[in-house]
Amino acid sequence: MSHPIFRVIQAGPLAQLQDAGRFGVRHLGLTQGGPMDLESWALANQLLDNAWGCAVLEITVGGLILECLEDVDCAMTGADLGATVDKSPIPLWQSLPLKKGQRLAFGSPKQGLRAYLAVKGGFDAPRFLESCASVQREQLGGHKGDGSRLSREDVLFASTLFESASVHKKTQPRAFDQITDLDLIPGAQVHLFSGRSLFQAFNHVWKVDLRADRMGVRLTGNPLQVKLPSLISEGIGLGAVQVPPDGCPIVLLNDRQTIGGYPKLGSLTPLACARLAQVQPGQSVRFRACGQIAASEAYAQFLSRFQ
Repeated sequence: MSHPIFRVIQAGPLAQLQDAGRFGVRHLGLTQGGPMDLESWALANQLLDNAWGCAVLEITVGGLILECLEDVDCAMTGADLGATVDKSPIPLWQSLPLKKGQRLAFGSPKQGLRAYLAVKGGFDAPRFLESCASVQREQLGGHKGDGSRLSREDVLFASTLFESASVHKKTQPRAFDQITDLDLIPGAQVHLFSGRSLFQAFNHVWKVDLRADRMGVRLTGNPLQVKLPSLISEGIGLGAVQVPPDGCPIVLLNDRQTIGGYPKLGSLTPLACARLAQVQPGQSVRFRACGQIAASEAYAQFLSRFQ
């Protein structure tokens, strides 16, 4: 049975529910959705002993104010958005109880872009194709089932209400560096790039452009030269780094289109995508070549922390 736990007083630019994502559906033209920063999302659930896949509120940029409708245990991870309870600062990367009537507010980014708010037992929302992950473009998932972001006076529900155990857990905060190294697995089309461009791709710093959202992040720097400007459209995986004719890479993320025809350098690893999700426009990133075996081992080690 669902229980109302938060009422939206102020919505902010973008706040949506995200579970682990929607998989096995790309042949239907649907993308995966899910948390942009997988690591922070997973840690928020772990702090409350929630099962893998529980829905969490992803808060982009801030500006959100919630009123507690019931006592609830919660945890916050990810970006520092200046979170407060009744105007008093609260810590990130640990669990804490909220009382009925208190107001939880998020300001503007101090570090990172996206914060994650988890509640004990997970948020409850309609499921479609075994997921409640929000994808606005496809009008799927979220608190109303139509992919919409939170709006003023919306109500969020919890799957179950638990009595507070008053057991507070902490985890190691994520570092948000000035220059973020992103592991990239070179792909089958890497031979289409000139040797000079490949050197530039992995040895020069790229800046995150203002044109960045849940679909993808455009990077600016010295344009890359590609022998073929376009290819026959093909499936696109998470983290694919495609290069359009202007030579500026675009990293495709959770709400990406399912097919595309631009040449690709390769793909970022899932953990590199999580790090990119917290880089603000104007900040810098570097590509770091990574082998598939090493990337798989690192991801398996990450997942083992949550089993």
